Amino acid sequence: MGRVIRGSRKGKSLIFTAKTRLRKGAVKLRVLDYAERHGYAKGIVKKIMHDPGRGAPLCEVHFRNNYKYGLDKQLWVAVEGSYTGQFVYCGAKARLEVGNCLPVGKMPEGTVVSMCEEKSSDRGRLARASGCNCMVVGHSDDGKKTRIRLPSGSRKTILSTCRAVVGIVAGGGRLDKPVLKAGNNHHKYKVKRNCWPRVRGSAMNPVEHPHGGGNHQHVGHPTTMSRDAVPGQKVGLIAARRTGILRGGKKK
Repeated sequence: MGRVIRGSRKGKSLIFTAKTRLRKGAVKLRVLDYAERHGYAKGIVKKIMHDPGRGAPLCEVHFRNNYKYGLDKQLWVAVEGSYTGQFVYCGAKARLEVGNCLPVGKMPEGTVVSMCEEKSSDRGRLARASGCNCMVVGHSDDGKKTRIRLPSGSRKTILSTCRAVVGIVAGGGRLDKPVLKAGNNHHKYKVKRNCWPRVRGSAMNPVEHPHGGGNHQHVGHPTTMSRDAVPGQKVGLIAARRTGILRGGKKK
């Protein structure tokens, strides 16, 4: 009987879980309330900080609580051009300025946004990584749906009541700098999770991986695998609809 392969251990073992002790917290927009639906809420950017394991910087935004005495402190992904002491406005009647949060239905076509909601009031799901952005492509005739272009280039139709922050996520160009040495990757993944270095299956022994063994490093059989394969066998291109390089670009 073979050894338990790495893919099966990742689901069970705690050594592969994310390192979250020093992280600053969940990044979310404000909870949608009456003030945002019919007017706007004013907040101030108190500080911009680094979050371990995240490429983009975070900003802490303070809002006055509308219902009781106190402050609501929200963690947002910082957009390019935001600064400490900046006033930001959230709501249907907020102005279209960098750092403000408003429904995508209120934005003209071509607006560049980030921290975009996928479903109304889910507090921001799309375009949150450093340097990412969505673009408002168009609106439906009845004004209920909006089409956006995602960072991948694909397009998605969402409700016009979904909110987004105007601007590009800060920290762009992070991948332009070459890694140069393995030590840099070591520190990068040390604060994320235990997923590096990754040994190829064909470099292993047959007891450790279905691709292991042989007098040369080769797989020796097709790497496509069925969706309902057993866990110790389920490696390679799982339930692949097609394989090989993509030829021909999309027509603009």
